[in-house]
Amino acid sequence: LLFTPAANVLLEKFSSLPTYLGTAVETITENGRLFAESGGKMVEVVYANAADLAKLSTSGLQEGFYVVGSGDTGAAMTLATIGVGYTLAMMGSALAIKKPHPTYKVTGSSTVTTPTQSQRNVHTDNMFKLPQFYALGTVLVVVASGGMGLIGVAKPLMSEVFSGTLPSIVTASFASSFILMLSVGNLGGRLAWAAVSDKIGRPATFHLFTFGSIAIYASLPTIIQQVIQHQSAASLGAFCGLSVAAISMFGGVYSILPAYESDLFGTKYVGANHGKMLLFSSTAAIAGPSAFLYLRSLSEKAAITDLLSKIDPSAFKEKFGSDVSALDTLIEAKTVTVAKLMEIAPPGVVDPTPFLYDTSFYTIAAAIGVGAAAHAMIRPVNPKWYEKAE
Repeated sequence: LLFTPAANVLLEKFSSLPTYLGTAVETITENGRLFAESGGKMVEVVYANAADLAKLSTSGLQEGFYVVGSGDTGAAMTLATIGVGYTLAMMGSALAIKKPHPTYKVTGSSTVTTPTQSQRNVHTDNMFKLPQFYALGTVLVVVASGGMGLIGVAKPLMSEVFSGTLPSIVTASFASSFILMLSVGNLGGRLAWAAVSDKIGRPATFHLFTFGSIAIYASLPTIIQQVIQHQSAASLGAFCGLSVAAISMFGGVYSILPAYESDLFGTKYVGANHGKMLLFSSTAAIAGPSAFLYLRSLSEKAAITDLLSKIDPSAFKEKFGSDVSALDTLIEAKTVTVAKLMEIAPPGVVDPTPFLYDTSFYTIAAAIGVGAAAHAMIRPVNPKWYEKAE
């Protein structure tokens, strides 16, 4: 809720546009890269078409050739500025926190009630020996991987998948608003699902997280198909709503997890036990976004290969200055993209760009299925692991 608006303002302040050379530029291709003359020397260039520019939040760009390495996104200075701000806020808060004076008493209160500790406590040294620890951690990894992955690709996903079909709705501003919607879902899920778990219990709530997430992620490709086929704003709304619901479950896992750990392993060492459980969270932070991007990359390569089977080789060579044998190099240099291939594709060929994330969604749904199975096997801890009462 704070980072996205702040980042947008700072990015606009620190960014600078790349050097624009125009549309009618004489280029040569070397090792899969385009070069053109600028300022009396040959520089690497890239051609940005209307589809490429529609995915960017930067305004003031025109279709044509740009010098590679020129301009600045402003990302480095933006992250540095926000990092300094966060550091100052956390350091200031840490220094301001003080224990209340021993004689301090809340007005109107005469006694302080200390919560009773559970008598069924598992010592933190034994956590790695318990199957319940790994089963619960598996749920955390898969649900958090889906949530972090979706948040990580939310803005480019929205632009790539929907901007071509609903350009009047899915603008750069809409994509930024989508991230804010996910943030609200994350925060709201932490509050709402905690209240739900108090009513129906932690195990039942985690069943809702796993089976609900499976249904959501598995249905998103179908909803995307509906948006593309029917140019349906209602289906776009369904996509956004279900994405927010999935993120609310991601937030709910983190909100309820400490209480679930207390139910299983006792309250005495819940802080230390939760710290070990967060090892799974660290795994998800790496695996989630990486999995989404890797699977999208595989889908993009498959889409390019499929498009090439429908494109005249001579048209390809005329467009890119090289034959298909140099495809891998051209893809790596971003000379060949799906958008650029669609410019020379025969009429009637469907643009595969909106469906590049389908594999990611299906894979996350399958992974959460593993988490659902792991959660279903959780049983009460064997009493032999409980710490003996002193």
